[in-house]
Amino acid sequence: MKKRQVVIKQRRSSISNPTPTSSSTSVVNSVVRYGECRKNHAANIGGYAVDGCREFMASGGEGTAGAFSCAACGCHRNFHRKEVATEVVCEYSPPNVSYH
Repeated sequence: MKKRQVVIKQRRSSISNPTPTSSSTSVVNSVVRYGECRKNHAANIGGYAVDGCREFMASGGEGTAGAFSCAACGCHRNFHRKEVATEVVCEYSPPNVSYH
């Protein structure tokens, strides 16, 4: 089984938009994942060569210095391609309409 490192950053912002006839609330969730390594190991000789690291795996726990270095290739997390998936969840309450 392939080990994956997924960093979840949730930005829970409740956005309320009440009007006299309706109200809605939305929550924004963002998931950050780091993909393949893009560090050019041959830059100092004018070439281009990557090490083939396919995905970032933290070498330490969250909150430690090892959380920023890859266990597979040893590079800093910033050399890996960053993928951000954002999801907006909306809750809508229809207006109370009374018919006479």
